[in-house]
Amino acid sequence: MEEVKNGVVKHILLAKFKDGISEEQIQEYIKGYANLVNLVPSMKAFRWGKDVSIENAHQGFTHVFESTFESTEGIAEYLPHPDHVEFSNIFLPQLENVLVVDYKPTAVQL
Repeated sequence: MEEVKNGVVKHILLAKFKDGISEEQIQEYIKGYANLVNLVPSMKAFRWGKDVSIENAHQGFTHVFESTFESTEGIAEYLPHPDHVEFSNIFLPQLENVLVVDYKPTAVQL
């Protein structure tokens, strides 16, 4: 297995929203999260999606958020960035549970 040479790092956040949070509110939080790409220089891309698995192994996590950074240093710059901190202080209290994983995509050569 070969680690991607360009150093790209994915920051994955799995979210379980609290009961009572409307779909409209969730959409506003998603827009706020996506807007961080415009505010935090080290954040290069953002994608999100909802669980569509038929396995029912999601453990209540319904939403997946993926942020792309050019390096682990980029994540280190993102975490304390004032716009990220401000958004996190609004977003995280809406979650019943959260799981975050950072990883470097690795290609498999067969």
